[in-house]
Amino acid sequence: MTPARRTSGLSRRHFALALPSALLASGCSAPHRGTGRPGDPIVLTLLSHYASGVLKEALQRPVNEWNATHDRVKVRTEAVEFTDLLTTFMVRQAAGQGADILHPYCLWNGQLVQAGLLQPAPSEHTEEITRGYGEAAVAAASVGGRVYGYPTEVQTYALYYNKRLLREAGIAGPPRTWRELEETAHRTARRDRYGNTLVQGFGLSTADDSTTVGQTLALLNAAGGTFVSEDGRSTAIDSPAGRAVLDLEHRLVVSGASAPGVNVYKAFRSGQVAMVVSAGWWTGSLKTLMGEDYRDVGVSPLPLPAADGKRATLSTAFMLGVNTASRHPRAAWEFLRWLNTEKVKVKSAASGGAATRMSSLQVSVGSLTARSDDMRTLLDAHGDANLRPFLDALAYSVPEPNVPGAQQAKSLLRKNIEALWTGQQTVDQALRTTRRQVDREVSRSW
Repeated sequence: MTPARRTSGLSRRHFALALPSALLASGCSAPHRGTGRPGDPIVLTLLSHYASGVLKEALQRPVNEWNATHDRVKVRTEAVEFTDLLTTFMVRQAAGQGADILHPYCLWNGQLVQAGLLQPAPSEHTEEITRGYGEAAVAAASVGGRVYGYPTEVQTYALYYNKRLLREAGIAGPPRTWRELEETAHRTARRDRYGNTLVQGFGLSTADDSTTVGQTLALLNAAGGTFVSEDGRSTAIDSPAGRAVLDLEHRLVVSGASAPGVNVYKAFRSGQVAMVVSAGWWTGSLKTLMGEDYRDVGVSPLPLPAADGKRATLSTAFMLGVNTASRHPRAAWEFLRWLNTEKVKVKSAASGGAATRMSSLQVSVGSLTARSDDMRTLLDAHGDANLRPFLDALAYSVPEPNVPGAQQAKSLLRKNIEALWTGQQTVDQALRTTRRQVDREVSRSW
C-alpha cells in the first residue's frame, strides 16, 4: 500500500525518523525560486521523503547532474520524514508555499487530486508514461483515468524465506500453495518450554500500515480478491477471498505458527522467522544487515490457494508529479522527462545496455521501477537475484487502490486485522467491522 529503508532495517517508512522534522534542503543553493530573467535561472523545488542516507544521496546524484548541465532551470531538493509527507504537502499548499514537483505515495493520489494539488500530465507525457511503464504502475499514477505523474519506486510483494530453517525442517523448497504454506509454517515454528516464540513459521507483524496491511492485501490479491470495489465507493474485502485470507492468518496465529507481537523485520534477519510476505525494497536492507547470513535468504512468488490458480500480488508505488501551483510547469515536466525517460549507458552492462536515471537510482538502493526493460538491463549488470521474483511480479501485480479515502481506509483495515490477530475479534466480526467502517470512509470521500 511503500518508500526506502536502508539503515535500520525496520521499514522504508521509518528510514528518516531519526531526523528533525524541519525540511532538509540540498542541491541547488539558490535562495529563491528565481524569475527566469537572464542571470536569474528558474529554480524548481522537489519535495520528497528521501531525507537521509543512501536515499538522499541517490536522488541528489541526478539532480546534481541536471544542475551542472542546465543553466536556465535548476532543481533544489527538499525532504521530510515519510510520516510527515502528506501533511507537509497539504499545509505548504494552503500557505502558498507548495513545491513545484511532488513525490507522493500513490495511495494518496485520489486525495491530492481532489484537493487540487496535482496537475494532470500533458498529453505528450501521458503517452510516454503509458508506453514506458507497466499497467499497474500507470494505474497507480492515475486517478479517474487521467495520468498525473511518472511512476518512480514501484514495489511488488513476494514470499521471503530462510533456506536454512526450511532445510533443517526437512523441507526442500518454498511453498507453492496455502496448504503447503501452513504445513511449512507449522514444521518450522519453534517455542521454548515456557511457550515463548523462538521461531515464527510464518511472520505476521504489526510494525506499520504497510507491513500489516500490505502482506494481507498481497494474499488477498493472490486469492483473486480486492480491497476496494472497482468504482472505489465500497470495500470488497468481505468476499470469499477476503474470508479465506483472514481465516488463514487466524489459523496461523491460533496454532502458534505466527506470533504478531514479534518484530518481523528484526526477527527474520536473526533467523527467527522462516517465511514472511513483504515487498522488494527489503532485499537491499537484508543484504546490508545480514552479511554472510544473507545467503540463507530466498524469494519466491506468493503461494496460491490452489496449485492451478492465477498469479496475482499487490503492488505499491510512488510517482513524481507537478504541483498545480507551480509557476514553471513546463520546466518541471521537462526535468521529469529527463529523469524518468532519457536513457544513459549502464556501467557493467552488455554493450549498448542503457536505462533511465530513475531506474538506476532505484536499483542502487535495492528497489525497482516499473520499466521492465530497464530492470532487466540493470539486474543483469549488477543486481541481486532475489529481486527477480519482484520484477516478474510487475506483470501480474494489482495496484493499491488510491481513491480519495484510501489512506484512512488502510488504517481502518489495519486496526481490524490486528484485532483479529490478538483475539479481540473473530473473522466474521473483523470482516463486518471493516466493511462498515471502510464503506463509510470511502463513500463520504467523494
